[in-house]
Amino acid sequence: MKPLHLPAAAIAIGLTSCNAFTIPSHTSSVSQPSSFTTRLQTTTSDEAEPTTTTPPPPSSNTPPPAKKYVIIGGGWAGWGAAKALCEGLPYTIPTSEPTDVGNYQYADITLIDALPDPTGATPYLSATGKPVEAGTRGFWKDYPNINKLCAQLGIDEDEVFTPFTNSSFYSPDGLEATAPVFSEATVGSILGDVPFVGNVLKNALGGGGSGDKEDFPMLPSPLGQVIATIPYFERLPIADRASMVGLLLATIDCLAGDETVQASYDRMTAHELFLKFRLSERLVEDFLKPTLLVGLFKPPEELSALVVMELLYYYALAHQDSFDVRWIKKGTVSDSLIQPLAERLVKEEYGQLNVLGGCRVKEVSLEKKEDGKMHASKLTYFDTKSKQMETIEDIDGIIMAVGNQGMNSIVTSSPDLAKFPVFSKAASLKGIDVISCRLWFDRKVSTRSPANVFSRFDSLRGAGGTFFMLDQFQEDDPALWGDDEPQGSVVACDFYNAGGLMSLSDEDLVKILTDELLPSAVTKFADAKLVDSWVGKYPGVVSWFSPGSFDKRPPLEGAGKDALPNIKCAGDWVRMGEREHGAKGLCQERAYVSGFEAANSLMKSTCEEKFEAHEVLPVREDEAQFKMGMELNRKVMQYVPRFWTR
Repeated sequence: MKPLHLPAAAIAIGLTSCNAFTIPSHTSSVSQPSSFTTRLQTTTSDEAEPTTTTPPPPSSNTPPPAKKYVIIGGGWAGWGAAKALCEGLPYTIPTSEPTDVGNYQYADITLIDALPDPTGATPYLSATGKPVEAGTRGFWKDYPNINKLCAQLGIDEDEVFTPFTNSSFYSPDGLEATAPVFSEATVGSILGDVPFVGNVLKNALGGGGSGDKEDFPMLPSPLGQVIATIPYFERLPIADRASMVGLLLATIDCLAGDETVQASYDRMTAHELFLKFRLSERLVEDFLKPTLLVGLFKPPEELSALVVMELLYYYALAHQDSFDVRWIKKGTVSDSLIQPLAERLVKEEYGQLNVLGGCRVKEVSLEKKEDGKMHASKLTYFDTKSKQMETIEDIDGIIMAVGNQGMNSIVTSSPDLAKFPVFSKAASLKGIDVISCRLWFDRKVSTRSPANVFSRFDSLRGAGGTFFMLDQFQEDDPALWGDDEPQGSVVACDFYNAGGLMSLSDEDLVKILTDELLPSAVTKFADAKLVDSWVGKYPGVVSWFSPGSFDKRPPLEGAGKDALPNIKCAGDWVRMGEREHGAKGLCQERAYVSGFEAANSLMKSTCEEKFEAHEVLPVREDEAQFKMGMELNRKVMQYVPRFWTR
């Protein structure tokens, strides 16, 4: 299969986690150069058998009609839904006298996406033939379902992921802070440079003279995070850090509350909450604001306090090592994880998924059935290769695994869907601008951390910025240089909330990075010569969790079982209700799990026959002191009004 030489804007984007984003690109506004259709496009033969059990075929020889499902969107949510449907649905019988398993088939399942090849089999290349990817995506410690996927596919995690890495924050004043790797830290590495107090704690935690080499213990949160980060803030005084205590108490109150309580926090901006709980200005400007700009992609004055506290929970109140992150070790997320999953699902024995790439959904049509409810029955899409409108009829169910831009495109062109407030409100949510850059240099540049954040630079123009040393993640991988001879460092740089930078030319953006930002953070970049560059601009494609957006985010159940039972929603922005997962916010795990849950709900709503619901693994249970804090908060708040919320 030929690699795709795409203009930057031909890849649509969606964001998935702090310092990381994914590409559910169902509705790119730029024409795609080709389309992709597959059922049995597979190249591997030594894959591990799936751990899920295959449902037995029906005993009757009279074949029930095959269920027909369509999944819109090829990101983590879409592939999670495809996996759950392919593995969970029963066989139908295409002949009256079956003689072996080959006479059975799964339901008719189609995944449709605007990317020319959503299976990850076809690499995306810059104009000069070098591999590019829109965004650098991290994988947090508590990703149990994605970790299990690796095991199911026979993938060695050590071959796919880097070790957990630290990350550094840089400002015009220099290095501001470094996030440690909690799970791999030693007492000496954490406390070795802390005068007096460090020696006392080393002896207490490490047990004497060998304390430096002892693993840093897993302490109760947030105590473990507080002690472990003592030496890693270069400039932020302890008094400023301590001002966060009130915010931690508000976070416990928010997460312990029901949806009504959480909605009251959602109506506030994070900035308002910071003021009410008297966080120091320096803590906000030097640490929290740059963290939010690269984690939720907006400054605190434009973010819902609810979503900010979900992120804060991971940083300070979950397990000590919950914020540890690792990265793809070779290639991309698509070719390392999505491609082997797609190869399995398109096989006949695993579901024979039908994948339609380069196809843009235009309309979802509904009709009223005998039960008096509306049902999705037809989907129309535009094939960018044939330049023809195509139709899928007699649909039994749809999973809309799209982001805010995809939802807007579909609902705007689907009058039947627009009649339901749940879809029209979701379609009204605005997106965030993102820019991705990749830079190739003539020499290696060593950095303190492979993952880095720009903070408070005027040249960011209000954006958040990150830079990742891909040559450190993917050590000496010649594939980073395409067909060219490898030379030096390869750096992926991303800008979030990038409205102030979107009007600049690609050349000017690269110049800001090479002449201002990178040399200011790491002086050795001043001596490196740029060999090649690539820039991708993506306006309004990332979900923006603005104040008051909670009620507008689509529920997993869509319009509901009593109104429109056969359309479900998936993605990291959906409200999962009683199916809510421990993976919070914009992250790949939550998107993947939402696909499972949407598929499970769809099968329950539409399958008369037996089906097997996909297992969803929970994250680690909250620590005892956090659960006690939430329970105490519930009792206290029965008598204390929340005067600080709206």
